[in-house]
Amino acid sequence: MSNTMTYSTIWEILVAADKKYGSEEAVRYRVSKDGIEAKTYGQLKQDSDHFSCVLRELGELGNHIALTGMTSYTWITAFLGITGSGCVAVPLDVSLPAEEMCELIHRSDATVLVLDEVRGDVGAMVRERCPKIRYVLSMQKEKAEGGMESFWELVNAQKGSLDHRPEPEDLCTIMFTSGTTGKSKGVMLTQRNIAENATCLDMKFPERTVILSVLPIHHAYCLSMDIIKGISLGSVICINDSLMHMAKNMKIFQPDMILMVPLMIETLAKKLEAAEGLPPEAVRQQVFGENLHTICSGGAYLNPDYIDLFEKYGIRIQQGYGMTECAPVISTNLSWNIRKDSVGQLMPNCEAKVVEHELWIRGSSVMAGYYKMPKETAETLEDGWLKTGDLGYVDGEGFVYLTGRKKNLIITKNGENVSPEELENKIGTSRLVQEILVRESEGVIEAEIFPDQEYVMRKQIHDVEKELQKLIDEYNAGAPTHKRIYRLKVRDQEFEKTPSKKIKR
Repeated sequence: MSNTMTYSTIWEILVAADKKYGSEEAVRYRVSKDGIEAKTYGQLKQDSDHFSCVLRELGELGNHIALTGMTSYTWITAFLGITGSGCVAVPLDVSLPAEEMCELIHRSDATVLVLDEVRGDVGAMVRERCPKIRYVLSMQKEKAEGGMESFWELVNAQKGSLDHRPEPEDLCTIMFTSGTTGKSKGVMLTQRNIAENATCLDMKFPERTVILSVLPIHHAYCLSMDIIKGISLGSVICINDSLMHMAKNMKIFQPDMILMVPLMIETLAKKLEAAEGLPPEAVRQQVFGENLHTICSGGAYLNPDYIDLFEKYGIRIQQGYGMTECAPVISTNLSWNIRKDSVGQLMPNCEAKVVEHELWIRGSSVMAGYYKMPKETAETLEDGWLKTGDLGYVDGEGFVYLTGRKKNLIITKNGENVSPEELENKIGTSRLVQEILVRESEGVIEAEIFPDQEYVMRKQIHDVEKELQKLIDEYNAGAPTHKRIYRLKVRDQEFEKTPSKKIKR
């Protein structure tokens, strides 16, 4: 049986999960090398209710509460307690430099910071840089000390719950985008935006599905799909404590499903390629564990060849598309209707139109706007339509096809439009290419490539530039004149990336 109920607030999702699955495990996590602990849905509801009471006791109801840290039970509890109390959650990327994090805390008008001790440097800096912060709550400290409160000491001292019921149109969270250009913008999402995005589509995932959560939890994609959708299905949400431990954790937790970005899928694909010739079932168990059957992919372009490769091992990849401004899922492929070259069908709460090749989206997931950025909001929202900045089209069955980003478009001397992403995706399918950036340089189209060093060693390629030029020549032979690449640059190190691992252009 699967869950088809659409909810309009996160609080309703948690209440329903507690009612249905109260005594069953909600979150599993490692506490030592081999020790695993778990919390039930009843505990998750109670602990987040108690944190809502903490916020009332501190006199912070209705305020903005920043939180940053690795994915943890404490982080999830804090987020649910904040959003269930009428406060606004401001989740921040735990890997940001301290100055940048303090700037976002300040810009978000947060008055409380819930902090993971891995970022003790931020705790110290907040005192000087963020005058609006009244309390810093440590996720790990057992007792208040050094100007910091203990999150769990405060939570465990509480009883009962608030009698507050969030409304669908209440502001729920401000999520800062890690844009590839310019100042990060605070995306304002309502309770309805997030709750309906997570629950409006029945993807036919069974109840109690075991999920391994590997993406950073401050990302809308992880928060919506792993955590909020996970709770709505009564899933067992297993926490991957580090990307270094992902292979080990897949064996320990034996997930049914994992949400990933293409970069992670590429890493697993290399393992599969290295094991070519061995019995598929043995390889599958070694790489994925016994139970994994689905990987949901989003966040960047996925080479369609991987869908076939993983299929050989009984793993289905479902590619989707979204952006923080749409809370975040816009479209997804469903297990029974996969189109490899499409990013899936529009969500039931979304409609789309194409304006001058750009995809515009309207529906209950579209953000309320950018926090305190009226000019940028007016540029992005028009009569309820969100201008995605993505070039593409939607077919008669609602499948979305993307061709590139509007701002990256190259206009040649002859006035022809070229999407660099289209060229990057074609050449990037070669195993020799680890990263590629196509741009205009001095009037011609240039490709800058970082080769896959491991592949170079394995295949004993001596003249890498010559092999890459061969790839470009093969591509050019089948490409129209205006889409040909006339210059190649070979890099000896990776490109600089944004926090969401996209190449900075």
